Amino acid sequence: MEDCLAKKMEIAVSEAEKRTGRNAMNMQETYTAYLIETRAVEPQSEGQCAPVDSLWRRYSEFELLRNYLSVTYPHIVVPPLPEKRADFVWHKLSADNMDPDFVERRRIGLENFLLRVASHPVLCQDKIFYSFLTQEGGWKEMVNETGFQLKADSRLKALNATFRVKNPDKRFTELKHYSDELQSVISHLLRVRARVADRLYGVYKVHGNYGRVFSEWSAIEKEMGDGLQSAGHHMDVYAASIDDILEEEEHYADQLKEYLFYAEALRAVCRKHELMQYDLEMAAQDLTSKKQQCEELATGTVRTFSLKGMTSKLFGQETPEQREAKIKVLEEQIQEGEEQLKSKNLEGRDFVKSAWADIERFKEQKNHDLKEALINYAVMQISMCKKGIQVWTNAKECFSKM
Repeated sequence: MEDCLAKKMEIAVSEAEKRTGRNAMNMQETYTAYLIETRAVEPQSEGQCAPVDSLWRRYSEFELLRNYLSVTYPHIVVPPLPEKRADFVWHKLSADNMDPDFVERRRIGLENFLLRVASHPVLCQDKIFYSFLTQEGGWKEMVNETGFQLKADSRLKALNATFRVKNPDKRFTELKHYSDELQSVISHLLRVRARVADRLYGVYKVHGNYGRVFSEWSAIEKEMGDGLQSAGHHMDVYAASIDDILEEEEHYADQLKEYLFYAEALRAVCRKHELMQYDLEMAAQDLTSKKQQCEELATGTVRTFSLKGMTSKLFGQETPEQREAKIKVLEEQIQEGEEQLKSKNLEGRDFVKSAWADIERFKEQKNHDLKEALINYAVMQISMCKKGIQVWTNAKECFSKM
């Protein structure tokens, strides 16, 4: 971890800017660009700070970077991006992806994504990632030249592997189930929080009615007027405070959402393992089939029904020379198949070793982050309740002075 990029470079997504331009279809579009600022931690010369480098990136470029990392490092739980459009929001907040509050939270999420990658012991060393941070022009061309799209597995192949793998690794099967359950639990938690936020909003805003009533009442009271007016003021302040409170809550919700999306990153690693296992099993099956064909040709016996066997009966047996030629081709294919199977076995073992090491790293990070987020959320709720008690304590004092 001492060599990770996060130790050598300060990285920040410091600003978001709404822009208008033309897309690939030459149609007018409005989008948000994000300013990435980087600074080397080591000073350039004694007593001088390193200059800040900056460049603008669109959300779609962050997506391209993450897709590249996911394909290039299939054994790694690649950090997720923040949501493109708001989800699990309480109804008073805008779900518009151009809403300033949402853009600000997404800016924080994008910065967190870059810091996660820069802190990862493997991903931080990727040259394409470094270029993303430091080279504005020609970066997309550089990514596309890696040919990573050609390595991306099709959804159909992945689905086929899921259903046809005969000997799945129990650890990855359990991890897949865990990721499904984690996503389900966090989704439910976010929905509950949104419902609580709706109700809390109503409770706070109703306190504004207290403020209005006390204010109106104070107008007809001479001796009690000042006390009622002061109590009404406290209620108005209390009612207005809910907007900032729930906006702060959204930041804690975003921390939970990160792990909602991390669940999909875990499943992606499981799918990659399934695909490797499927390819291994198909290669082993093909090798067994070729060995059987070679044996049948050598002995002149056919163990199972085949179209070739029927053809020989109908049109006569092959000559010894033809049979020898076929046996020679099959022997070459068998040798090649055995080497390929050995290579796939080694590749599979390396994948499992690397993937499980990264999964253990992820689990440690997850336990720390979620514990911290939930504690901070609880502390915020306690603080909010204390403010409510203080408001009513102040109101009580106002009533006592009447």
